[in-house]
Amino acid sequence: MDEIFLNYLTARGTFTDAELQQLVSATLVKQLKRRELLLRQGEVCRYMAFVVSGCLRLYRTGEDAVEHILRFAPENWWLNDYESFRSGQPAKSTIDALEDTLVLLWSKESWERLKREIPTFDALQNHLLIRSLDAQVDRLHTTISLPAEERYHAFLTSFPNLYQRVPLHMIASYLGVTRKTLGRIRQHTSL
Repeated sequence: MDEIFLNYLTARGTFTDAELQQLVSATLVKQLKRRELLLRQGEVCRYMAFVVSGCLRLYRTGEDAVEHILRFAPENWWLNDYESFRSGQPAKSTIDALEDTLVLLWSKESWERLKREIPTFDALQNHLLIRSLDAQVDRLHTTISLPAEERYHAFLTSFPNLYQRVPLHMIASYLGVTRKTLGRIRQHTSL
């Protein structure tokens, strides 16, 4: 577990051994079973999560009790309800495991301290935050401007190995289409 995370970090920045040890020592390790919640809508998001293995999803439930999937987080992805984590307000989203998932967690206090004390980690997180914002804008644009078939192809490009791991109804939810529409699209698409 530590090796995967350390490889992730060292591929993205230059850290001293002491900084890497500081990052690892602040880490909580949690094994989630399939369908186990990491965060429930209405609770305060107290942790930043890094997926070592498995896959998480972040979703919101509409007034009609329909789940709307906003993000998937497979291996080497970060995930939390950032608004709740930052503000301390109740989360608007739920995070659960789509399969058995190993995550590394940092409390808000540890997270802020690590960013203050390790400039390379702070720079990495700022870079990832900017990339995440760019990806959200692209996803919003894709959702409102592209036909369903092109949204599906964009999903396959963004998550090339995920379509085999995630149930089709969840992919449909992520794309904003019905399961039936996704079935038609998949019939005309060769993988």
